[in-house]
Amino acid sequence: MVIIMQNEVSKSQFKAKALEMFRQVEATNEPVIVTDHGKPTIEVRKYRSPERSPLQLLKGSVIEYIDPDKPVGEDDWEMLS
Repeated sequence: MVIIMQNEVSKSQFKAKALEMFRQVEATNEPVIVTDHGKPTIEVRKYRSPERSPLQLLKGSVIEYIDPDKPVGEDDWEMLS
């Protein structure tokens, strides 16, 4: 296996050596940027499965946290009106 030591390749280079580049990304964990006319368009990187629980993934995603212990009454539900 030949390891290409560059992080950017053109679409035509990628097309010709895609399997080789996939193996490179798997082996080195270094992403490859595919360019179109010199501009980055696609990033190929190794897949990482989420090893955290769904609750851990949501941690820190609350936008507003105002008085969470306040009871909810019938007057607070718009659809009951």
